[in-house]
Amino acid sequence: VAMPWFIDAGLLYYRKDLLAKHGAQPPKTWRELTETAQKIQDAERAAGNDKMWGFVWQGRAYEGLTCNALEWVASHNGGRIVDARGQITIDNPQAAAIATAAGWIDTISPEGVLNHAEEEARGVFHGNAVFMRNWPYAWSLAQGPDSVIKDRVGVSALPKGGADGRHAATLGGSQLAVSNYSKHPQLAADLVLYLTGAQEQKRRAIQGAYNPTLIALYQDPEVLAAAPFMGALYDTFVNAVARPSTVTGIQYNQVSTEFWNAVHPVLAGKIQAQASLAQLERSLKRLSRGGRHW
Repeated sequence: VAMPWFIDAGLLYYRKDLLAKHGAQPPKTWRELTETAQKIQDAERAAGNDKMWGFVWQGRAYEGLTCNALEWVASHNGGRIVDARGQITIDNPQAAAIATAAGWIDTISPEGVLNHAEEEARGVFHGNAVFMRNWPYAWSLAQGPDSVIKDRVGVSALPKGGADGRHAATLGGSQLAVSNYSKHPQLAADLVLYLTGAQEQKRRAIQGAYNPTLIALYQDPEVLAAAPFMGALYDTFVNAVARPSTVTGIQYNQVSTEFWNAVHPVLAGKIQAQASLAQLERSLKRLSRGGRHW
């Protein structure tokens, strides 16, 4: 048993000053993001900023890529890799939308994004990118006293997969628990209760942009003053897309590893999306004996 400490969901960060300069709005679909990113990137480079990129995200072969790719797939109504009944569903035309992301490489996204985790993406965004996919924590750092983009950043829901798609943000977060082997279980339990309490969650929300697990804090004036997106994007957090960890149980780590190892070579241009997803589905069916033994 664990106590919820904070929740996470993927967000789209954007340079609101650059969008205003070039007469653009925050994109509602991935196609709009691609077009807007390319337009502003090209214009900024023509004006002398040859380091400007359109979009940075987490493309390294690790859990962060699972989160990003799940958002692309789910936003096109392509499912969650494994459905609630344990059936593998990843080999479908909507999931092949990961091919769109492959087209970003070395056009609106640097080739180095294939080795980017959260902090590498954030480093580029601080002055040299129009859009970034990241977690809520990046907000407080963008607004820090030493940030070159302070007061120039906006946050919105991640784009939909077209008119019939949906805004899909991968659910994240952390919980706290007391080890069965603790020598001081009562002290540890008291600490967990303190860290997950309303006062501490409010402090972390204000100072670090960590999303609280308590609904009331999403209406707290001080929290909303420090992190306005927590109110504006409340639905993004409550409707976030869960990774298939519950249904796959102890095999989730292997499922995720298989997924990101299937996606990464697509992004690198080494295999077509549909072929890689077909291989992935066969592999997951072998792992789960056709989805019957997770």
